[in-house]
Amino acid sequence: MSLPRAARRGLAEESADRIRDAIFDGTFPPGAPLREVDLARDLDVSRGSVREGLALLEREGLVHSAWHRGTTVIDVTPRDVEEVYTVRAALDRLAALTALTTASPDDLAALDDIVTAMAADIDRRGPHLLALDIAFHDAVYAASGNSRLVQAWQAVRSQVCLFQLRRIAAAPEDYLARVVAEHRELATLIRGEEPELLARTAEEHVHSARRALLAHLAGENH
Repeated sequence: MSLPRAARRGLAEESADRIRDAIFDGTFPPGAPLREVDLARDLDVSRGSVREGLALLEREGLVHSAWHRGTTVIDVTPRDVEEVYTVRAALDRLAALTALTTASPDDLAALDDIVTAMAADIDRRGPHLLALDIAFHDAVYAASGNSRLVQAWQAVRSQVCLFQLRRIAAAPEDYLARVVAEHRELATLIRGEEPELLARTAEEHVHSARRALLAHLAGENH
């Protein structure tokens, strides 16, 4: 295994970016150990830079460190899924309802553009399609104009990405069948006048993903 060498900007941040990318592309799956010595060699940075980068990822909830046990990518357990998706459902509901009253024409156009890109790239699947999925939600939060709400989303965003990648790997056809239509519906409702329907739809969008992933995890344990 080898990783691209880090560019010489903030080496801790650059190391975190490279390790995060490697987690999202499956190089380091959930539960995998992250060894400072190996990472420092592959990234061509000091162990101190790697250590600081891993601390950044731990604050994102993407890795876990334990005394004498080192650092590992977080695992995907039913409890983790329940906690993260429950928080996300509440945040997405609030972001969508806020965007309903604050989104500018440019904000709405950005949502439409992302849905169009999803439909055009549906055959590419995997991480590329998920990147558009996450970009859509980034745009909804940005449209809310609430900086603290954006910060709350950023606190769980990396975990959502990791869990969604696991969901897609487990049930790709289910994800592909839903992703364009569900985001198009959200984009339409955010420019409409039905807040209750928007709130239910935003929450169900998250809970359908939660149920799909939990079903897969239950199947793995039998």
